[in-house]
Amino acid sequence: MATTEKASAKATPRDRLLDAAARLSYRDGVSVGVEALCRAAGVSKRSMYQLFDSKDAMLAASLERRIPGYEDRLAHPDPGSATPRERILYVFEQLALTSRDADFHGCPYLAVLVELKDPEHPASVVARGVKERLAARLRAEAEQGGARDPELLARQLVLVFDGASARAGAGVERLDDGLVTATVTALLDAGGVH
Repeated sequence: MATTEKASAKATPRDRLLDAAARLSYRDGVSVGVEALCRAAGVSKRSMYQLFDSKDAMLAASLERRIPGYEDRLAHPDPGSATPRERILYVFEQLALTSRDADFHGCPYLAVLVELKDPEHPASVVARGVKERLAARLRAEAEQGGARDPELLARQLVLVFDGASARAGAGVERLDDGLVTATVTALLDAGGVH
């Protein structure tokens, strides 16, 4: 038995459901059916409903569970020695790097917000929180870097992040040619971030 199969066999039904929800909703969208989720997790529907009130609650829990990895991936590995400008650019370098993965479909949190369209949906609440934290983080970095208007710059940077992520996820844009970092560099220059 392969190592991943052993780890999967040891995972609890709840963990298997959350993993399946993460994988399938990212690949196929949030409309993926309960049957497919349960089949992929090797868990009965009855067990799923004992663990979660609804598919919506399971999807929200799956998104919540992935936040630390998502945010860690965008965080500079040596934030103490990096400048605010370097920390901002690192976010976009990671986006460009991640976009090269064969199974990249864009930002999973943006995708949920676009697909669901319901701001009160439990998964939308989680996704919106992630996007708001990213904007706040970019704003704080912009402010620390001396931006003339940190709020405006943060909004511009989030637009670039989400737009680049969505276009690359849809397969209509490549991010490995430096355009994203060149765009962000121009915004940082124009905004006065050093």
